[in-house]
Amino acid sequence: MKKSDFEFELPSHLIAKYPTLKRTASRLMHLCATTGEVAHYHFRDLPALLAADDLLVFNDTRVIAARLYGSKLTGGKVEIMLERLLSDRSALVQLRSSKAVKEGAEVQLDDSEFRVRIESRQDSFYKVTFPPPGVVAIVNQLGHMPLPPYIDRADEQSDLERYQTVYAEKDGAVAAPTAGLHFDKALLKEISDRGISSTRLTLHVGAGTFQPVRVDNLEDHRMHTEQIEVSAEVCKSVEACKERKGRVVAVGTTSVRSLETVSIEGTLKPFQGDTDIFIYPGYEFKTVDAMVTNFHLSGSTLLMLVSAFAGPENIQRAYETAIEAEYRFFSYGDAMLITR
Repeated sequence: MKKSDFEFELPSHLIAKYPTLKRTASRLMHLCATTGEVAHYHFRDLPALLAADDLLVFNDTRVIAARLYGSKLTGGKVEIMLERLLSDRSALVQLRSSKAVKEGAEVQLDDSEFRVRIESRQDSFYKVTFPPPGVVAIVNQLGHMPLPPYIDRADEQSDLERYQTVYAEKDGAVAAPTAGLHFDKALLKEISDRGISSTRLTLHVGAGTFQPVRVDNLEDHRMHTEQIEVSAEVCKSVEACKERKGRVVAVGTTSVRSLETVSIEGTLKPFQGDTDIFIYPGYEFKTVDAMVTNFHLSGSTLLMLVSAFAGPENIQRAYETAIEAEYRFFSYGDAMLITR
């Protein structure tokens, strides 16, 4: 298949620059991948669309304030965007500056005494070393929330809370698992009170999730890698759900990619490491039976993933319907429940 098969025109006013006042007030489209039919709800209606035998699988990664600003000691502004934590004191980052930053150079972080050392280049990233008290402590003090480029505004105080799921636990993401942004604690309690089970895995979303597909032939695309952790407990929960004939409902494409990575050989196995799984039409799903997801960018790997699950024609029609009905798109936008 071709990248051009997954491109569409989106009116700019449908790109959500801010979240809804309440998380659960987002709209929710239900797409049945079997029939192609769509129905319209609000996200607070999700529990009524689930069954007691279902299992919700959440991604508990926590977004860190991954964007830092500073200056080279020789002058010149530098923007540092974390991609991945390597240790308490080191990370892979993207650098933006008017002139290339040389290996061995130091960057003085704005409004602080901290200097970051550029150690080496690794493909399109740089390995950098942070001084004490370490990466997480410094970004918590100086960092800015890494809003996606299409939001096109500076981060604000409210983004510290809203560009984060209410169940975020493990530091490491530089972009939010956005399908989870619609859940609040009251909705999670309602889901639990209905007897619907849930479990949590971890995928630390990298900045690579925003990288465009630069080839038209999908087989030539090289997927970025991201760190995942799927525990034995998650595997047992999934197996128990399958045994009781329930649906494994992945919350977000990150949960989808994690579950499919650990079941790629047909048997679900605990795993901790990197995944570069690229799911596009023709892929046969091993574990996921339904998913909650946002509306994705034109030509993106995430749009290809949901097209693989629901069928390209169903997704195309659903997106056309969403545009006509003025759904809000992307990270702070509305959601879709896909079942089949």
